[in-house]
Amino acid sequence: MKSAQWLRGLLAVLVVLALSVPASAAVTLMEKDGMSVTTDAFFNTFYVYSSSDKNQEMEPISGPDRDQSRVKMGFLPNYIGFNFSKQVDDSMKVGGRSSFWVTINDSDKDQTPTQTGIDVRQFYGTVDGKWGQLLVGKDFGLFCRSNIFLDEILQGYGNVSDTLGLIDGPGVSFGDIGTGYIYPFPNAQITYRSPVMAGFRLAIGVFDPSHTTDSFDNAVAPEEDAPQFQGELTYMYNWDKGGITAWAGFLQQTSEDADNSDLEIDSEGVSYGIQAKFAGLALHASGFDASGVGLLLGPGVDTALGLPFIVDADGDEIDSNGYLLQASYTFGPHKLIASYGENELDLDPDELTNETVTGAYFYTFNDNLKVVAEYNVNTIEQGDAEEETDTIALGAIISF
Repeated sequence: MKSAQWLRGLLAVLVVLALSVPASAAVTLMEKDGMSVTTDAFFNTFYVYSSSDKNQEMEPISGPDRDQSRVKMGFLPNYIGFNFSKQVDDSMKVGGRSSFWVTINDSDKDQTPTQTGIDVRQFYGTVDGKWGQLLVGKDFGLFCRSNIFLDEILQGYGNVSDTLGLIDGPGVSFGDIGTGYIYPFPNAQITYRSPVMAGFRLAIGVFDPSHTTDSFDNAVAPEEDAPQFQGELTYMYNWDKGGITAWAGFLQQTSEDADNSDLEIDSEGVSYGIQAKFAGLALHASGFDASGVGLLLGPGVDTALGLPFIVDADGDEIDSNGYLLQASYTFGPHKLIASYGENELDLDPDELTNETVTGAYFYTFNDNLKVVAEYNVNTIEQGDAEEETDTIALGAIISF
């Protein structure tokens, strides 16, 4: 497997790759005549020490064993978001959100301002009524959305490796991306969300499709005569000391070469999971099964970066799957987390597996300040080639 091209592409996208959820508390900027404007922000910095151990020189796993210290952001970058809402009348509310992420760490290979990225991952408007909600604009996808939003280490650090260019990368670490789920990359969309009925809520949307036929060397005129479709059904039930959240999602699109209809890629997948909480204990189990979707960032991004994860040499869609298992316990200001995640890619002749084992400790001082200590081991294997990366991360998080 040739890795140079897609590794360079992956390093480039790390400048702007980011995921966030609105902070639990927001600061009100204005509230007048039914109009509300609030802002929320997230700041985090980690000292990180990673030790990479490779068993041999073999693509895509190659290079010397080495140890590396970094001072950088974690799985979530630093961001600021703005939220807008206005009650138009008794039956309609309009709103919107814009959020902006920034990297705090230039690549340790090239410490120049050109490596620092500012990215817009959310810029959408909403219309709410008794019939539900319509969202138009750019937001995170629905396939694997709850898998990652309910990840216990979302505010932690997560996996890095030399194989994926993440130890020296100028952007975020990868959390459990590629070791439990595929990142629901933000995309232009028109999404409808139903009202909550007996705990259930359906979200279904049409998304800007991806030229996945670019994966074929001889495909020169990619086309999609239908959009990409994504959806997610969630269920929530709460009681005094806990609750349950369950979900199931999907992704589907077809891309073909306009000059050769035999060159066609069907990208489809399902995501699912459940999280249960009782008192201080929380348990999480989630996963996905997909074909022609990729291993890390979804069909559009994996294809654009030249990652060889969408189709094989014969043009057949590559199957991928993954799962994430977690347990956490919160007592007072303390939170302990144990996590295991794994993704598999059905390559010929050898499967590619990517797994991460994580132990984390969070201490919450108040609603705005917490610290975290994390130790994780990431292992990437294909055939006889293997890289194991042990990482210690110590960080502070300030949020509003």
